[in-house]
Amino acid sequence: MRGRVLGYFLLLCSLTAWAEERISICFNYGCHAQAEVVYSDKQLRRVGRIMAAAGSAEEEREAISTSIGRLLGWAGKQSPISVDKGGNFADLEVSGKMDCIDHSTTTTRLLHMMEEHSWLRYHHTLEPVARWRYVFFEHRSAQIEELSPAKAGGEAERFVVDSWFFDNGQPAAVMPLASWLAGEGPDVGN
Repeated sequence: MRGRVLGYFLLLCSLTAWAEERISICFNYGCHAQAEVVYSDKQLRRVGRIMAAAGSAEEEREAISTSIGRLLGWAGKQSPISVDKGGNFADLEVSGKMDCIDHSTTTTRLLHMMEEHSWLRYHHTLEPVARWRYVFFEHRSAQIEELSPAKAGGEAERFVVDSWFFDNGQPAAVMPLASWLAGEGPDVGN
């Protein structure tokens, strides 16, 4: 009940005017290029409403997935990242392509922005995390941690927010860190 009341309060707050937000978006692999994008008051209010509707940690992860997709889609209207395809091979020759470094860095910046607006009530943002397949293949992702009491193992549950798997503007994959570290995720033929 308390979570719902807080959600309604945040929903009302999200209807108030926000200043524009400027965020630097990485692209062209390894964050070799960046573009500043501006999120309008209207866009910020839309994301605020999506986030305020979440009444649990699970619902907030779904809202994060949707919101990151929308924020990256809007960024694609102001920068070359609109051409970005899921994985690394579908867009090798275009300016605006994004690898996992670009995605994890940009998504972490967007999560910090969401946190600064108090839209994350059940999670907080951590630094990006990396996993290794074989010896050469590293993959990075943004990472969040649930604020609920620690699980039986004594540690708070962590999740990745991985926008790299999908074309620009699509909801991000949000999954338990342990599953992601074990190699799980949507198949994009990276």
